[in-house]
Amino acid sequence: MPGYWVARTDAGFTDTTKVVLAMSPNCREANNMSDPVTEGIDAPKVTSWFSQHVPGVKAPLSFELIAGGHSNLTYRVQDQNEEAYVLRRPPLGHVLATAHDMAREHRIISAVGNTDVPVPPTLGVCEDLEVNAAPFYVMEYVEGDVLHSDVEAALTSHRERIDLSRQVVEVLAELHSVEPQDIGLGDLAKREDYLGRQLRRWSRQWEQSKTRELAVMEEVQELLERHKPSQIGSTIVHGDYRLGNMLTRSGRILAVLDWELCTLGDPLADVGYLLNNWVEPDEVPAGSSAPTLAGGFASREELMSWYEQASGRDVSGVAYYRAFSYWRLAAIVEGVLNRYVNGAMGDQDDVDISIFKEQVETLSAGALELLSD
Repeated sequence: MPGYWVARTDAGFTDTTKVVLAMSPNCREANNMSDPVTEGIDAPKVTSWFSQHVPGVKAPLSFELIAGGHSNLTYRVQDQNEEAYVLRRPPLGHVLATAHDMAREHRIISAVGNTDVPVPPTLGVCEDLEVNAAPFYVMEYVEGDVLHSDVEAALTSHRERIDLSRQVVEVLAELHSVEPQDIGLGDLAKREDYLGRQLRRWSRQWEQSKTRELAVMEEVQELLERHKPSQIGSTIVHGDYRLGNMLTRSGRILAVLDWELCTLGDPLADVGYLLNNWVEPDEVPAGSSAPTLAGGFASREELMSWYEQASGRDVSGVAYYRAFSYWRLAAIVEGVLNRYVNGAMGDQDDVDISIFKEQVETLSAGALELLSD
């Protein structure tokens, strides 16, 4: 569930191989790119790696932590030709097993890049811990806007919001139509019993990461296990598919970001998660703010109808998947809270971690409500 604050610019979109990931003015001032030391980056060794593996790069490089990411750390890298790149690495400090696998994330994005699903082009992955004490991978920049909230969404036209609504469904249906074996991802994960695997994984993560006891999380898990539906198919599942993880421009999706939760499994898991983040203007979001609160986007019902038409799948049982997504996200947010408490997210003193605690409680309550209807 990592996020970026990405600035909307008025400049025309000219280069689909560049992503503009920007920071708010306050964050940019606090993390000035001219600083010789950037937490989480061994600048001399990483610069040397770039020079050997990224064609055309001109040293020295500057590194800027993009504030706002709550999982993997993301940096803007710029060379002396003012060419920009994106570098991703795990959080500082201890992380759970299976989480934050840079080589896996790089492999997924590289493979999906061979389909009609838009992703940033990858440039390389480094697993040599002598370089930076943690693996990392590098992508090209893709210039676009991320709609994290209704504030950014309000800057778009009504036509753009409707076009983007359709694009969100079309790209998701396209992803779910890809045969994993055809792009080299057939062995990414087991294809059967997706929900069972996910329930076991995130219950373990909750137990390992929880900062306090929360009975509703155990109650929701029990209900999810008791009412688990039969899997309707096995596809590539993004795992964090929402507007906040897309670079957009003029009602089009230019790149889908943040593939660290991607796996093989039930496509309705992505649909349920998307619907949870597709908040209607008269609703209160269960987590943080939502771009669809700005109004003018398609309704949840329209999204479900379009997805059924595009994919041929029945989505009538999506309430279960929405509950599962709330519960899973609560476990993820608790992990983020745990990392902040233990200092694994770098120097981000301005973050109010009580927000994460409240989100976990709201999300788990939302899951229980959906399962009780």
